[in-house]
Amino acid sequence: MMTASTDIQYLKGVGEKRAVVLKSKGIDTVGALLRFYPRAYLDWTDRVKIAEAPFYHECCIRAKIITPIEESKKKAGMVIYRFIIEDDTDRAEIVIFNQRFLAQRLREGREYLFYGKITGSFIMRQISSPLIMETGFSGIQPIYPASQSLSSKATETLVRNAISASGLPETLPDEIRERNGLCDIKYAIENIHFPKTPEALERAKNRLVFEELFILQAGLSFLKKHSRGKAGCGIQNSFFEEFQQTLPFSLTAAQKRVARECFEDMSSGRPMNRLIQGDVGSGKTAVAAALMFAAAKNGFQSALMAPTEILAEQHFKTLCAITENSGITCKLLTGSLTKKQKTIIKTELSEGEIDVIVGTHALLSDDVNFKDLGLVITDEQHRFGVAQRSRLSSKGENPHTLVMSATPIPRTLGLIIYGDLDISVIDEYPKGRQLIDTYCVDSSYRQRIYNYIKKFLNEGRQAYIVCPLVEENEMMDITPATEYYQRLCEGEFKNYSVGLLHGKMPAKEKDRVMRSFSEGEIQLLVATTVIEVGIDVPNAVVMVIENAERFGLSQLHQLRGRIGRGKYKSSCVLISDSKARDTKKRLEIIKKSCDGFKIADADLELRGPGDFLGSRQHGLPDMKIADLFANRDVLRLAGNEVNRLIADDPRLQNPQNAGLRAEISALYKKLNSN
Repeated sequence: MMTASTDIQYLKGVGEKRAVVLKSKGIDTVGALLRFYPRAYLDWTDRVKIAEAPFYHECCIRAKIITPIEESKKKAGMVIYRFIIEDDTDRAEIVIFNQRFLAQRLREGREYLFYGKITGSFIMRQISSPLIMETGFSGIQPIYPASQSLSSKATETLVRNAISASGLPETLPDEIRERNGLCDIKYAIENIHFPKTPEALERAKNRLVFEELFILQAGLSFLKKHSRGKAGCGIQNSFFEEFQQTLPFSLTAAQKRVARECFEDMSSGRPMNRLIQGDVGSGKTAVAAALMFAAAKNGFQSALMAPTEILAEQHFKTLCAITENSGITCKLLTGSLTKKQKTIIKTELSEGEIDVIVGTHALLSDDVNFKDLGLVITDEQHRFGVAQRSRLSSKGENPHTLVMSATPIPRTLGLIIYGDLDISVIDEYPKGRQLIDTYCVDSSYRQRIYNYIKKFLNEGRQAYIVCPLVEENEMMDITPATEYYQRLCEGEFKNYSVGLLHGKMPAKEKDRVMRSFSEGEIQLLVATTVIEVGIDVPNAVVMVIENAERFGLSQLHQLRGRIGRGKYKSSCVLISDSKARDTKKRLEIIKKSCDGFKIADADLELRGPGDFLGSRQHGLPDMKIADLFANRDVLRLAGNEVNRLIADDPRLQNPQNAGLRAEISALYKKLNSN
């Protein structure tokens, strides 16, 4: 008898060559294959009459072939087979392409089951390339993700072999299953792959969705518990009033509230692990400065890591201005410094002469050491892996950790992505922050938009034009940034200074272009989403986003946040020729709202969690069957059960929790290693 951990190559029907294909899909064990769920199902039990079959929908019809099967040949060697079927309500034409074996197997006068999409007209419905079965076939057929090297049918056969040869251990305790009306793991696996009825499929899916969300939240709970079992350095907030007096502006109520939440953590005797979320321009850096100020006054060093040199420089300048005349020493460490400069800074850092160090990935180098690191701050956390955050923290003795993000994430999703962190939200803008006017137009307005941009450039202001692609893509009718840049330089903006910025450029070149733009040498910047996390350019007042339908709402909001950062009124223009109803709905949301959290909620509902989970280095496993938005009620139920279980059995020592403990252990290792 095989077990779930048996290497996939030893399963009947696999072997060494097919094992390579399966492992490339992440299926390395028999258990992983059993967790490789179908992407869709064909329900051969749900049959309709021809006259009742809805157009452009897939359905199953039982009918008799009433005409001979006609064969015709087209150019390029294509062979087409046509015949008419009939039931007691109507007739329909069947069209089959290049399937000689299937055509030869069919017999005029016999009944078959036909599964496919209805097209044609009411005069004569048509089904092209249907699946055809004998009338005795009945059931719900799984459809798996397929490739040239592994068909859905081949995967189906392997899954049947896996179910026959092995099984999965039960992960959910009996009382949790009984309390929530969930089936056991054996029933769930058999019916998620080969459901006997639609009801059995639904029951299996409910169990597996609950299990996935339960194990994920349990793993994150243990991760948070582990981090809080350590002792942290005590940093008191007695210097907060002194810090506020150094500022040339007043903190908002939201900034003060979040700062107090952080100070409560830092003085609690355990390490702070907190995420500060806030829209672009909400004042996260000022809160971080307050914490670093207090850390320095308490005798501890702080490190702030940013994803780019130019953003690190911006933070450095801001902190220097805030800490001026406070006796706090602040230095910058980036990859572009000379070897001699780096050596001096590293020496001063290790000897405790630097209170605050700001830098990029350069801070992660093995030869960067601290005398007494008490606070670690990372900006735009999704640009760093969890392991990088941990690596910087490991340079101190359980230092406090603060993560800043201007990417609004719905709270439900934030609890998953940042499960090991407490979350604070700055939901208030500082006084004087400009609201941005947003317009949605089609490409017929492009010339007027160019004239609008020129008006501001002539007044000494600057502008962005964002394109979704870097290079030409034959599959999409989208103008790439490189071609767009050339066209503008040679045409409409030949008398202006135009720059190009995209992710495929070398890091030094990107920094050079961004620096030129921030210093006003470049008037108009053509860019891809590489500017989504950028720097403050208060002089930039116009942003034009081409093919706006190609972006998620949260991404559009992030891009829009690059303007409106100074004293000048700013405008964002979204260009899209899409007539799709969903696109119009999405763009209308971004047009009417500047609230990043409302926009993030709408984005999650419209696009699903992929835009968040699929594009960020969060280090969490992909959801195989659960949907964090559609299953949010289950997410809450599972979370409540996790809390109850851990309260009753904190170390999961109860024998009935052994399977669950193994699953959480595997997940915990993954969370710690990413």
